[in-house]
Amino acid sequence: MAATAPLPANPRVIVALSGGVDSAVAALLLKEQGLDVQGLFMSNWEESADDIWCTAAQDFQDARAVAARLGIPLHRVSFAAEYRARVFEQFLAEHRAGRTPNPDVLCNREIKFGAALAYARRLGGTRLATGHYARLIEGPGGVELHKAQDAGKDQSYFLHAVAGSELAQALMPLGGLQKSAVRERARRAGLPVFDKPDSTGICFIGERPFREFLERYLPRAPGPVESPEGERLGTHHGLAFYTLGQRGGLGLGGLHGRPEQPWYVAAKDPARNALIVVQGHDHPLLASTALTTGPWHWLVPQPAAALRCTVKVRYRQADQRALLTPRGDGSVHLGFAEPQRAVTPGQYAVAYDGTLCLGGGVIEAVSPALPQSAAA
Repeated sequence: MAATAPLPANPRVIVALSGGVDSAVAALLLKEQGLDVQGLFMSNWEESADDIWCTAAQDFQDARAVAARLGIPLHRVSFAAEYRARVFEQFLAEHRAGRTPNPDVLCNREIKFGAALAYARRLGGTRLATGHYARLIEGPGGVELHKAQDAGKDQSYFLHAVAGSELAQALMPLGGLQKSAVRERARRAGLPVFDKPDSTGICFIGERPFREFLERYLPRAPGPVESPEGERLGTHHGLAFYTLGQRGGLGLGGLHGRPEQPWYVAAKDPARNALIVVQGHDHPLLASTALTTGPWHWLVPQPAAALRCTVKVRYRQADQRALLTPRGDGSVHLGFAEPQRAVTPGQYAVAYDGTLCLGGGVIEAVSPALPQSAAA
């Protein structure tokens, strides 16, 4: 096994302190190694006075308390304009197109390891450290991105789009730890956030009712909810507000003549503004045998031929066996060993060789396991 990425010769490290337990312990561990640790709190969303969902103000106070406990300086910076231009506008554009984006991937590439990394350099830092659960390992060709030891917390999926040159300037001290051990280290060190719940909302925006939030930026565009056979079952609010495989929020309970089974979004028909739904978690129209991505971001040298690997088409999905074939336009084709459920354009396919992250790309098109006409 290759060694972990080396610590900097110049010992100043800027830690992205979010106000949570993970970044707090990352700072603690680096300080214990004798490095010159300084904290950086990023404000990346413009709050309004009546915004009850954004927790940035409390998070900053928590980051201040952590910095005080560790005896390190804390800097504060706003990247709200950068976040709006580089992440949020694309997030909205993808939803307008009826796709389902993952802003956390862009947030890591454009903000945390883009704008924040550049800011860390201006503060005299030679590395930017974060509380991500992933491992950076020194390999034969440079720093490699590997899965975390804690499989349930691994965040390499969200980091696959970060350039290798930026990963070489990063530190991720939690990659070899279990989450339970991180909380225990925080408790023993007297860090005030040792039992703070994890954040699970949209990157920097927080946990809030998603449809209501999206409707502040995208207009409703009602249309028919239909069965695969073309029967109208109801009315949707707009294709932008739904994702493939979604259960709930469809307003289809208790339809006359239909069994009492959950409904799931199976497809979108933008030309007719129609939402196609099916009953049954494992309905054939929810399955795909292959996908094609947009430009693939390689974290390893691009192979000359097809290779067998494992793939995730969404975060927290178990690894799925696939054959990855590079294409001449920079995209890849992924053929699955087993049909995959609810593969969604706009999301990311990320490939692995064991724990090594090979790279990833945006899902552009999928090959259904069963044509819609046959399913009907």
